[in-house]
Amino acid sequence: MKQLLLIGIGPGDPRQVTFEAVDALRRATVFFVLDKGGDKHELLQLRKLMLERYVPEGGYRLVQLEDPRRDGQHQDYVGAVQDWHRARAALYARMLEDELADDDIGAFLLWGEPGLYDSTLRILDLVRERGVALQLEIIPGISSVQALAARHRIALNRIGEPLIVLPARRLAEQAVIDNVVVMLDGQCAFTALDDPGLTIYWGAYLGTADEILVAGKLVEVKTQIVQVREDARRRKGWIMDTYLLRREG
Repeated sequence: MKQLLLIGIGPGDPRQVTFEAVDALRRATVFFVLDKGGDKHELLQLRKLMLERYVPEGGYRLVQLEDPRRDGQHQDYVGAVQDWHRARAALYARMLEDELADDDIGAFLLWGEPGLYDSTLRILDLVRERGVALQLEIIPGISSVQALAARHRIALNRIGEPLIVLPARRLAEQAVIDNVVVMLDGQCAFTALDDPGLTIYWGAYLGTADEILVAGKLVEVKTQIVQVREDARRRKGWIMDTYLLRREG
């Protein structure tokens, strides 16, 4: 039975790692980190800095893996993601068998919250299907959605009103938008909305030194957000952002 910790480390600020997460970091003996390569190498370095900050030197091994590529241009989005998950599962199964001894405790450092818009739990289900027995422990983290609300000094929920969280590719299906958090919007789907009643609370690189915030009437600031987003992506080579769309009044 392989012991494995899934540790939520927040959206980027090392101070947002919880005491429970620090305890888990210090229990682990092997850390598995994915290198997405190219411009996203900074994400790997941030994980390493967190280990240097919270884990005694020499108390662990670091296993670095090259993340399989996902076909972002595939017509079948769901099918492409499932293929990517299967490729990751094959990689995880092999490394867990090769790198994690019976007396080891392995760990993945997961951005934000392991249960919100992270694929690791689904991939580990596929690892189990490959015959690898796992004992999982999940340590929750602060999500980018929570950080977004804190930075803009707003509450996510309103009295008697639901909060909808969805990927950007489903935004156009919303007949009415009252209180919607949008994730994974690489194509700036909000630009297609011309509703003067909507306010947007947008944030990128939340919790890091490069954090960017924009808020205002959507029709007034959406062009600004697109430009700021493009400038930041060009400068850093990658971007992680999210936003809340809200009908005020």
